[in-house]
Amino acid sequence: MKNIFSQISDAFHGTHADVSAIILCAGESTRFSSSGNSKQMAQVAGKRVIVRTIEAFEACPVVKEIVLVVRKEDTSDYNRLICELGFKKIACIVVGGDTRQISAMRGFKHISEKTKLVAIHDGARCLVTPEIIETVADFAREHLAATAATKVTDTVKLSDENGNIVRTISREHMWTVQTPQIFDRELYRVCIENAKEKCITATDDCMMAEAYGQKVKLVETGRENIKITFKSDIKAAEAIIRARGDK
Repeated sequence: MKNIFSQISDAFHGTHADVSAIILCAGESTRFSSSGNSKQMAQVAGKRVIVRTIEAFEACPVVKEIVLVVRKEDTSDYNRLICELGFKKIACIVVGGDTRQISAMRGFKHISEKTKLVAIHDGARCLVTPEIIETVADFAREHLAATAATKVTDTVKLSDENGNIVRTISREHMWTVQTPQIFDRELYRVCIENAKEKCITATDDCMMAEAYGQKVKLVETGRENIKITFKSDIKAAEAIIRARGDK
């Protein structure tokens, strides 16, 4: 469903705006709702999750376009929502696949040929900020691949198949990875091809880069960039929003 919206404003095609963002909203949300209601359409402090996510990318000066990847059954809802709110950077809406990896690949096919960097972001990670996006993009320009992340502060245990502790793992070099995950466009294309050729199933895009042998720079972006996975995460997100003083 490419080009269903007006042309992206020329204001976002300057030399400083070199990032195409792929926002993934095609998951089944089974952990959030037993009825399959999309968590991206849930309300967080008076706004839909996906609206808050898009607003951050709209406000980020290095982002020139946004590709939304959604479930087929949600397409009309996203069309209506985007048109009502008048977002300027939405290039198109793409129907996703059965896995996150397939959805990201489908979104990648629709980004501008002129883009330098591609950012993959979870639509349910609605507390991302323009500053986080820009910071990760800066590292990606330097290192070809970078991801938002935060260092682990809890003690980490490895268990056996029965849930018994096997050993304690040093947390010195342990991180939890977030999104956006941002890559040089050509590198990302090659990583996709490598994953296809080797039948690699990746749970995130960094994993595809790792499989190709590419180092990915971890960028400390704090603990507030949470992902809405369970209904209880809504309250946590709203608490963060209140603490920030955001609307």
